[in-house]
Amino acid sequence: MPRQLLQQCVDCGAWCLETTCPKCGGTAQAAAPLKWSPEDHRANVRRQLNNVEAPDWAQTIPTLPSVEEMRIGSQKQEEE
Repeated sequence: MPRQLLQQCVDCGAWCLETTCPKCGGTAQAAAPLKWSPEDHRANVRRQLNNVEAPDWAQTIPTLPSVEEMRIGSQKQEEE
């Protein structure tokens, strides 16, 4: 049984929920590694190392551009 449900075929790149691809019969593997575990006993230590409790920590998180900025960027790319 896979550790995560979403699998991607190594051969054709199709997405599936089994370890065998339904399209080509190839081997499918986890689409992405698990990022965390609910039983993570070291999460508290990791938060302390990253200084998450600091009031200015939220300012260090990268932000995505707004939808309007992404639209303008895509229009510029289409014009080029």
